[in-house]
Amino acid sequence: MSALVTGDAVVLGLQPAKLPSRALALAIDMVVVWACYLAVTVGLALATASLDDAAAMAVAVGSFVLVLVGGPIAVETLSHGRSLGKLACGLRVVRDDGGPIRFRHALVRGAMGVVEILMTLGVVACIASLVSARGRRIGDVFAGTLVIRERVPTGRGVGVPPPPPWLAGRFADVDLSGVPDGLWLAVRQYLIRMGQLDPAVSWSMAERLANDLVACTGAPPPEGVPPAAYLAAVVNERQSRDARRIVGPGTGSAQATAVQSDAHQGGRRSGHGGGSGGDQAVPGSPEVATPSSTKTQPTGAQPTGPGHGTPGATGFLPPG
Repeated sequence: MSALVTGDAVVLGLQPAKLPSRALALAIDMVVVWACYLAVTVGLALATASLDDAAAMAVAVGSFVLVLVGGPIAVETLSHGRSLGKLACGLRVVRDDGGPIRFRHALVRGAMGVVEILMTLGVVACIASLVSARGRRIGDVFAGTLVIRERVPTGRGVGVPPPPPWLAGRFADVDLSGVPDGLWLAVRQYLIRMGQLDPAVSWSMAERLANDLVACTGAPPPEGVPPAAYLAAVVNERQSRDARRIVGPGTGSAQATAVQSDAHQGGRRSGHGGGSGGDQAVPGSPEVATPSSTKTQPTGAQPTGPGHGTPGATGFLPPG
């Protein structure tokens, strides 16, 4: 089963939700939605008793669309993919790349849900979820979304390494809208697993991903910056923008970097971070290299030693 990152691109290991948990979450949501619909219908029937049949029918259709269709769309948009049923079952709707959904995603899911869930009593949604490798219904396929499990053991989480301090905020003015979701997911999963790869293979993958990212953004890395550090800085910039959009303008790159660093250190303490379980360095402060943590740099990498510095807490070397 494929693992994903969270909506804030911090932790790897959230799994696609299974059909039973999704069905339970849907049942809870349907009970709440139908209760609200019945209450609204009774209230409107009493308020429009003096209207003719055509007007009463128009009001009934309007209440159906607003409550049974518009209600779930509004809830998923405002809660960023966590309706009442999903919150109770520990589920969440995210984009294919693990990022938070927006209104257009919730709109497509809600529109398709009328056919998949309301008109067919959920039969189509169940069949599609069983056929899909990641348990997606047709609305998820068209919207580019996925329902994942949020409640997983914290020890299994592995953090995306924070960007180097000398690259933080360097790409604040870069347009990231042209980067496809699949490339974001590939970059994030590479950053999380690069410590487990052979150095030469890791360097080659980083160069290829960096070239793809440059082709989409038009913003090449500064001279002498390793491709992995460039990838981490761009991913951190996108995460910071997502955080500002969700939490508010007060959340900047420093807060997002701190969140990434905490998750990364938590993954290292659990034995999955690719480093030793000893001293934990603070982002931005030098970290003393030990034999167990020193790795052979591939050809073209920045060497350690006088004039080049030592790896910081992020694991990236500054340009020479």
